[in-house]
Amino acid sequence: MPQPDATPLAPLGPEDVFVFACRPEVPCFNQCCRDLNQFLTPYDIMRLKNHFGLHSSDFLEQYTTGHTGPQTGLPVVTLKVSGANNFICPFVSPQGCTVYEDRPGSCRTYPLVRLASRDRNTGLKTERYFVLQESHCQGFASGKEWTAGDWVRNQGLEPFNRFNDLFMELIGLKAAAGPGPLDLKGQQVFRLACYDLDRFRERLEQGTLASCEDIGDEIISKVQADETQLLHLAVHWAAHALFNAPLELDFEG
Repeated sequence: MPQPDATPLAPLGPEDVFVFACRPEVPCFNQCCRDLNQFLTPYDIMRLKNHFGLHSSDFLEQYTTGHTGPQTGLPVVTLKVSGANNFICPFVSPQGCTVYEDRPGSCRTYPLVRLASRDRNTGLKTERYFVLQESHCQGFASGKEWTAGDWVRNQGLEPFNRFNDLFMELIGLKAAAGPGPLDLKGQQVFRLACYDLDRFRERLEQGTLASCEDIGDEIISKVQADETQLLHLAVHWAAHALFNAPLELDFEG
């Protein structure tokens, strides 16, 4: 999404409502799809590469660029945009988003911002939502009343949030391990597991993944039949291979 302006975030309680609509009749329609620095999560990439029927390696090559996050030291993937074209999203048209059913989670969440955390002692997860009312956005002038829960359900955010929380746990392991980028081998492991899911599947089936002695035929069959299960396994494998976390194989897709 575009970089936020100086407008502060307004907290949104469970029963609080906001008014919002995004449709072609709104004067700023499509403006939030330019001047982009659009980060993609593992689940975003899985949905988008399937939308186009592309191998994950081909999707990454065609539509994304990568760099190392200055704060996390981890490989980051963003949509490939051109400064000569006002950094417009490659998936937007005058009529709107051409990948709407598989658009990234941050696009779905907007104009809300979600912050999730997990209590270290109890393991319980909490989430908070805030309204980001940027000066360019005129979608707040009229529309339907929403609570945060209404918006999450309407935008189909549940699987995006669930997988993004899993991804953030992996990022948290890196933060606990210390600052600085991963070494070259570590970067390759992270990219393979988190972004290049089809290549991860191929390596798993070929038996050429390191640190996967406990992944038996039953688990392999399970993830072959369900790509969301495969993504769960890939992120858990990265945590195990990079940070020696337990290889969690009892998961739900």
